[in-house]
Amino acid sequence: MTPDKDLLEAALSIQEFESAGKELLGILKKDMQLSVDSLDNKTIDYICPEDQLNYWQDDFYSQQPVTASALFKTILDRSIKLSRRGYVGHQVAPVYPISILSSALSAYLNNGMAVYEMGMAGNAMEKIIIADLAKRFGLPDTATGFVTSGGSLGNLTALLAARAHYLQRQQPSVNYQKLAIMVSEEAHYSIQRAMIIMGLSVDNILKIPINEKGQISIEQLTGLLEKAQKNDWHIFALIGCSCTTSSGSYEDLITLGHFCREQKIWLHVDAAHGGPAIYSNKYKALLAGSEAADSIIMDFHKMMHVPSLSTAVIFRTAAHHKATFSQNAKYLWEDQTSDQWYNSGKQTFECTKPMSIIHTYIALRLYGDKFYAQHIEYLYDLTKNFADLIDQHPLLELLCTPQSNIVCFRYTGDLQRINEINKHILSKIIHEGKFYLVSTSTGGNFYLRTTIMNPRTTISDLEKLLNSVVKFATSV
Repeated sequence: MTPDKDLLEAALSIQEFESAGKELLGILKKDMQLSVDSLDNKTIDYICPEDQLNYWQDDFYSQQPVTASALFKTILDRSIKLSRRGYVGHQVAPVYPISILSSALSAYLNNGMAVYEMGMAGNAMEKIIIADLAKRFGLPDTATGFVTSGGSLGNLTALLAARAHYLQRQQPSVNYQKLAIMVSEEAHYSIQRAMIIMGLSVDNILKIPINEKGQISIEQLTGLLEKAQKNDWHIFALIGCSCTTSSGSYEDLITLGHFCREQKIWLHVDAAHGGPAIYSNKYKALLAGSEAADSIIMDFHKMMHVPSLSTAVIFRTAAHHKATFSQNAKYLWEDQTSDQWYNSGKQTFECTKPMSIIHTYIALRLYGDKFYAQHIEYLYDLTKNFADLIDQHPLLELLCTPQSNIVCFRYTGDLQRINEINKHILSKIIHEGKFYLVSTSTGGNFYLRTTIMNPRTTISDLEKLLNSVVKFATSV
């Protein structure tokens, strides 16, 4: 864009849009090919926070003209590449190419979905996908739900509904500050945030110890509940993780479901990461017992590889969440009382909610559910093979046998400095840039943590990662 050109005209120019669009597609195509060609193409070119900030401050206040394609290229170069085969870090997915295009469509439409007219296609797609998921999870025909922006918001929404349900059943006279939940000590941090937002203390989170598999210790449930009741805690929900964030372990939902029914406790299943295993005949047994849930969340932007954020929130019945966001907003809806699925703003925190469902709908419509079955099975199978390599290595140790695509392990060659050495390994690998992985800690022990998200990653790539681990361990 030239400095003297009319700015409004330039911003609205269809010709400039076409030109910049073609250039961006070319940039992305070239970068995708780098991800296919070689593991040697960096996943991350680490830049410290201060240098990154200084660069963008200088750029923002620069008087030099810049083209859209130059900006696109610079942003890409100074960001981590999730599409690289060496990306085995966080539970955020490299998107499939079709989702890049659906993102452009979503941005162009920019439909907020609170009222039907602002989300005609999106609200209908949401209802269809939610109904299909509810059926897969084994929930009754009364099940309902919606899509919201992320698992943290999804968990908060479900816990608000659980609390409202408990208070309606037990009468509002219950001591509010003694309302509590039971959850694995390995549960996602969003649970703690949700409780704080709800006006409850972290002390109201009764953490259940885990077993050697990383699951809730079933044997301790009854005793912990009895102890809680003696201390006047009112348990309004129990959360089962499918799977846990730190180790990728799936809870025994069948037993948790029986326990919750006997004790009349709301069962919420946080399947943000592991829920899509429901598409796989090979792995859906990991979610056995989900049919007993009162609420379930599942992220599309994790194991279904669509752009973030996009999370399904599913309730056993509409009555379970109907009152949670009831409010008077006549400028939005003439009918304030009825449950209108097509006016999704009645059900969620969000008013101008992004039409994120189109990414999942388009992928399923084009490729079908067998596509996601293949996708899940490839990543979970690859993870098992990776774990076998670790288990067979004399200097490496697994935290637990993986059930999903998350593997935690550590180098054990020097037990006196084991945490220090593994932290050194992590830093060296990230700064080398070929691979990107993260870490977790449990019981004071530091572990390297990988989440195998990229279907282009191979067992040969992961062997090279282990070689790097051992190489950097011996360089301390």
